[in-house]
Amino acid sequence: MTANQVAASPNGEAEAAALRAQNIPRSFYRDAAGNSQRDLGPREMAAIIAGSDGALWVDIDSTNRHQHAFLEKVFHFHPLAIEDTLNPGSRVKLEEYDGYLFAIIRGVRFLEETDDPYDISTFNQYFFLGKNYLVTVHGEPSPSIMQVTARLERNPELTNPHPARLMHSLMDAEVDGFFPILDQIDEFVDGLEERVFANFEEGALRDIFAVKRLVLGLRRHLSPQREVFNVFTNRPTPYIPPEVQVYFRDVYDHVLRINDSLETYRELLSSTLDSYLSQVSNRLGKITLGLSVVATMSIPFVVISGMWGMNFEHIPLSGVHNGFWWMLALQLGLGIALVFGLRKWRLM
Repeated sequence: MTANQVAASPNGEAEAAALRAQNIPRSFYRDAAGNSQRDLGPREMAAIIAGSDGALWVDIDSTNRHQHAFLEKVFHFHPLAIEDTLNPGSRVKLEEYDGYLFAIIRGVRFLEETDDPYDISTFNQYFFLGKNYLVTVHGEPSPSIMQVTARLERNPELTNPHPARLMHSLMDAEVDGFFPILDQIDEFVDGLEERVFANFEEGALRDIFAVKRLVLGLRRHLSPQREVFNVFTNRPTPYIPPEVQVYFRDVYDHVLRINDSLETYRELLSSTLDSYLSQVSNRLGKITLGLSVVATMSIPFVVISGMWGMNFEHIPLSGVHNGFWWMLALQLGLGIALVFGLRKWRLM
């Protein structure tokens, strides 16, 4: 399959697989005149980086060592930045090197391979932004890459006026990946009131802890990104023109909105958990009260029956007709009197 045949493939996944088989990273170039090229070779990429006008986007699969070698052999990125692209645990950050910006953004998705409906997986997306190029690196299939690739095929001007515009689209797609998770959390919270207060389901406690852990995990992954987008939005840089920097304000606004929603969910889940535990305590108190009433009423039976059950020859009322019934009435009367007395003194 030639590069032109790969470019004509309608299926993004099939196209990426074909490029991996040829050890060619996915690439897209649009020059100043509006002409487009795809799936360039290393020499063509090097010539564009050296000083051509236009915008170049190269998407590299870090699991393919031949593609990953482009970072060093063609783009000559710093070894520390290249090392970060191989570490899935690299922290979210933004660093400026000589001639380019290096940023790491973390994406999230529900982990469908487990039975836990609230289990998520995270993945890093790496960005190298120069004056006329953007290089993205990822270690697993990226929904945002596929989404933006489809948009780029429909609208090649997405890279205008600068490759930073394309980087904004990719980052925006990664941040928007938080919203489906928020929708599921919101759906869970909507049904939580009925489960806790109306039905008092025991399984609700487990789900509350699971969703609360999910919310805390999302906040932990999102908080560093807030600082990164704050820098993209407010700090002047030669790699992002002011007219493009405005777009990052929208992403920063999304991050703040997601963070506020997560904080609201965290407080709501905490208060619901406290209410659930209070209900457990109230139910336990009612059970204890019932047992206290039974225990109080049984005291006369235990004391009197114990006394009249001793093995003596002469026991009072032992020869009285209907003495058993008199003794039973006495025991019931004493038990009821004890209960009313304790209630009057507010001890029960």
